Amino acid sequence: MTPTGADQGQFIAGGTNLVDLMHLGVATPARLLDLDAAEDAADDPAQARRGITRPRPDMLRLGALTRMADAAADPLLRRHLPMLAQTLELAASPQIRNMASLGGNILQRTRCMYFRDTSWPCNKRAPGSGCAAIDGCSRQAAILGTSRHCIASYPGDFAQGLVAMDAVLDILGADGRRRPLPIADLHLLPGDRPDVETTLAPGEMITAIEVPAPAWAARSVFVKLRDRASFAFALVSVACALDLDATGHVREARLALGGVAAVPWRLPASEALLKGEVLTEDAANAAAVDAFTGAALRPDNAFKRDLGIAAITRALLAARDLPPAITPPATSDEAQP
Repeated sequence: MTPTGADQGQFIAGGTNLVDLMHLGVATPARLLDLDAAEDAADDPAQARRGITRPRPDMLRLGALTRMADAAADPLLRRHLPMLAQTLELAASPQIRNMASLGGNILQRTRCMYFRDTSWPCNKRAPGSGCAAIDGCSRQAAILGTSRHCIASYPGDFAQGLVAMDAVLDILGADGRRRPLPIADLHLLPGDRPDVETTLAPGEMITAIEVPAPAWAARSVFVKLRDRASFAFALVSVACALDLDATGHVREARLALGGVAAVPWRLPASEALLKGEVLTEDAANAAAVDAFTGAALRPDNAFKRDLGIAAITRALLAARDLPPAITPPATSDEAQP
């Protein structure tokens, strides 16, 4: 998950990402601290690191050690924040979902081929060595939030839903102190230090995730477009939640993108364009087009802009057409809104 000290050791939970990187020689921690073996604070349910609870009618609390598969099947999550359940259902393979933790999923590292192959220069892996992706194969690379030092995309799905709903992480430090951290403040843009990926300090770990769950968030969907129907990372993904009034006007829209940006990418400008509008296909498309203002396109990944516009439009219309209190099915690549 996060380092216990510079190049000294790392926390490990499910291990599905870290062990993979260790096999590749990308991660070489001197020691591992197994969080999965840690006992929950049974005398204090508010600090439990596993399971999903509803401490308030408008809030869900997700323990960071909860398995992805368990969270995806949880009735509270499916009922109140269906798009979050969908982000987990459409991720990886059943075997990985049975092992991977929610906290680890948030902190997974890029799938950029140049980061994962130590024979290539990579500023994220070896600061100052260069970015091979810039002049190389960039099909999977980001088009938003990049820098001249790194164009790698953030690979996860779950974090997009969390960012869209303004989730807050419960962080435990090495000194035993806890602090809240909005997930929007967790991941760092690459800038000139792409090797520094989060704002977590050495020894800090995520213990829980608190997600606002207003009643209207039942009208939410996750759309994921990828090269194949399973066990593939997103080319573009969209987490979408809508609050509509009785006349179909947008009271609130929440949108976040995956697969196209260096970090989980919230779309506040697109959300603002929709507020107060009747959600027609033209309005949805206009908000989608606005989402890619300033995109840095390369010949290999320019298609992501048009694909992203279509995905956002599809997600908005799919969410619009849902009854607000009904949990929608997962929207896979083959499903139609």
